[in-house]
Amino acid sequence: MDGHYVLDENGNPLPEPNIRRWVNWFSRCNRSVALDKFGNATVSTVFLGLDHSFGYGTEPLLYETMIFDHEEFGGYQVRYTTREETLKGHAEAVELVRKEGVESGAYYKSRKNENSL
Repeated sequence: MDGHYVLDENGNPLPEPNIRRWVNWFSRCNRSVALDKFGNATVSTVFLGLDHSFGYGTEPLLYETMIFDHEEFGGYQVRYTTREETLKGHAEAVELVRKEGVESGAYYKSRKNENSL
């Protein structure tokens, strides 16, 4: 396995051993899973398209949640194997930022599920 993945029409990851097919998919897909902004702080979750366990784990790490531009949690990064874990992890990261008292009036939310082969 070369560690390249694409998403099917339901947003589920599938291995893609053909590098040309993967590059074509990766260059045109929307990999965003969820995006939440609180003033300057952003919680972003994406499908990575590559296994970021790099062979050190038993399960591929295919999704990532990060918090940007937040004094307390800037640099926060967690990776996940499944979409279910990913959505739960994104919600947990959002809650971390919310608890820090960021202005709720500057908050917006976006959910994407437009990823397909």
